[in-house]
Amino acid sequence: MTETKFVVEKVINVAKYPIENPESGGYQSLLARCRQQLGSNGACELPGFLTDQGLKQLVTESQILSKKAYFNRLVGNAYLEATDPELPEDHPRRQTEPTSLGVIAYDEYPRDSLLRQIYELQPLMDLVRAILQLGSIHRYADPMGGLNLSVMGSGDYLRWHFDQTDFVTSLSIQTSEEGGDFEFVPRIRSREDECYGEVAKVLAGKHPGVQRIANHPGTLLLFKGRDSIHRVTTIKGERPRLMGLLAYDERPGVVSTDHLRQIRYGRTTPYENSPFENSSYK
Repeated sequence: MTETKFVVEKVINVAKYPIENPESGGYQSLLARCRQQLGSNGACELPGFLTDQGLKQLVTESQILSKKAYFNRLVGNAYLEATDPELPEDHPRRQTEPTSLGVIAYDEYPRDSLLRQIYELQPLMDLVRAILQLGSIHRYADPMGGLNLSVMGSGDYLRWHFDQTDFVTSLSIQTSEEGGDFEFVPRIRSREDECYGEVAKVLAGKHPGVQRIANHPGTLLLFKGRDSIHRVTTIKGERPRLMGLLAYDERPGVVSTDHLRQIRYGRTTPYENSPFENSSYK
């Protein structure tokens, strides 16, 4: 059995999500449901996207990889950029919050990693494109940022922020005992209008449109993160929150800024060869 066939038949719940049969009635119903969710609240959930076998394997792999994660504690703004001291003190781009979490970068993933195989699966990218009703999409071209494993332990918190790619598909792998919920305000800005007044309300804890999504292992979540501000609430308990982040963009060749690479991975230059290249986690 080829790796691709193994992922499709043994890891993804194709009875519920027939990703290789786009002409089927089940696929078309899935598209309609996801598009309706995106239209109404800016995100769509695909619960039970993984089989029990696939989720168990992914948990084991991610627990091993998480021990290699780069952890950083920092204070930064919602735009994942260096703060401009020339802006007014109350400007949203000058408002900062602490963040603490660990990350495994794309170039650290072994080629036989299950999460890497899922990310590089063409039918999955085709499904994402179809849900978003786009002519084409591309995997995020950044060799560090295309695929990440987010690792958050007790006390960790991910501040309010916008993504630097159009949308991220997240795959819940393991939840924390408490906290770790995903909060967001859908489509709060656009490429034409930054809507700083609305963003300021979110940062001040006064925006009425904040929505919350609880994590459930095995759920795939599609979310437009470039224009929807979001955060992860503080983790409580000993069990870490493990989340796969699969990044795509409408434009080809999009990569992260050096500033984002430095704060997220502790480096700006990708590895020439993955340190896990010859490892196996199956």
